[in-house]
Amino acid sequence: MPAFHALPTPRRAALALLAAACLAGPALAQGDFPSKPVNVFTPFPPGSGPDALLRAITDKLSQKWRQPVLVQNRPGAGGFVVFEATRRLAADGYTLVQLDSEQLVALPLLYKSRNFQTLDVYDPVASLYNTPFLVTVPTASPWKSVGDLVAAAKAQPGKVAYGSWGIGSPGHLGGEQLELATGIELQHIPFKDSGQMFTALAGGDIAWALGSIPSSQGVYKGGKVRYLGVAASKRIPQMPDVPTVAEAGGPKDFAQSSFVVLAAPKGIAPALRARIAQDVAQVMQDADIKTRMDTFAFEYVNWSPDEIVKQARAKGQMYQKLIERKNITLD
Repeated sequence: MPAFHALPTPRRAALALLAAACLAGPALAQGDFPSKPVNVFTPFPPGSGPDALLRAITDKLSQKWRQPVLVQNRPGAGGFVVFEATRRLAADGYTLVQLDSEQLVALPLLYKSRNFQTLDVYDPVASLYNTPFLVTVPTASPWKSVGDLVAAAKAQPGKVAYGSWGIGSPGHLGGEQLELATGIELQHIPFKDSGQMFTALAGGDIAWALGSIPSSQGVYKGGKVRYLGVAASKRIPQMPDVPTVAEAGGPKDFAQSSFVVLAAPKGIAPALRARIAQDVAQVMQDADIKTRMDTFAFEYVNWSPDEIVKQARAKGQMYQKLIERKNITLD
């Protein structure tokens, strides 16, 4: 039997310390997070509803983490500008990305030639909120219900025009969904952004549009548009007198919304992701954040990363059907 030769005591002690440091390293790093500023990139422009709420959330995180949490706006190309700015950055928690459900699952379907799958490049970290959309018409519109809209479209196939803030946007795909659910044929008019779209809607250049409360509140409060129905399974507290689309004579169970999450470049440590998610969830319960959410009619959703992926996949299946139906593309 070969003799066992013990390492000299000082050497054994040094190796033990080194091993302990290696094992403790990730835990210490997590415990110290954040030890420097955190950047949160967003594809939404300054002043938009998602940007405004994100800034309120990052202000609260800055206070909680005692480090600057900086919003970096990178709008453009439906989200690819923010992808290019962040996809190769370290998965260390110091780079977070605000993404909506369409950037998670619709963009890969619209830009097939890029062979880009958002969920292969980013890990969901924390859910933020869900945005309901409302069927909106000019104040002077003769339609009093969604049923009136559908009847007009059936009487004039391809003549009733609706607007959206871009090809493949929730406003566009919601119109496609209404077509599919009712058998009508609509004319889609894409605009550069929601502001331009609502200016056209208020002026009667288009017949209707889907819009969120924050994007439409200016023209709504100005008396230039009104709401026919909310594209959800139930009415929203901010507009209790506005019926659901189904209640307003539209298709049963018609719903169109967009959810928003925080993600990180692929590979973030599970423990660190859980820590950030927990802190974000606590911030979302802040009274000021709740007030802002209520103003925008944003609904807080507390989903795990796995649930975010599940919800995204389900929405992606619906979008795939709509996109392939008319071969919608941004390539």
